[in-house]
Amino acid sequence: QVQLVESGGGLVQAGGSLRLSCAVSGILFSSDIMGWYRQAPGKQRELVADISSRGRTNYADSVKGRFTISRESAKTRMYLQMNSLNPEDTAVYYCNVRGPEGGGRDYWGQGTQVIVSS
Repeated sequence: QVQLVESGGGLVQAGGSLRLSCAVSGILFSSDIMGWYRQAPGKQRELVADISSRGRTNYADSVKGRFTISRESAKTRMYLQMNSLNPEDTAVYYCNVRGPEGGGRDYWGQGTQVIVSS
């Protein structure tokens, strides 16, 4: 079992920055991938960025060059540094830990709201 708690969301003006944090507790496996997703009103949840146990990162095209995912070496905390925010980044951001497909490991935080005003 894995527990995830996000923090750091809020209201920011376009062009500004926010840093999201995810506190991770429980047992993680070496095959787990940690990531950030977001869901805007009326839209499906989408992957923002993820990071493998080996540190390989992956970003959605819409955030490349603006967002940076990172985690502590102990994997007890994960971050999403968001720069040059624009109104299209407005969404609820979720922390996620998932195992290999079909393995049944898929854990979510409660989400943190990010609102970017124009």
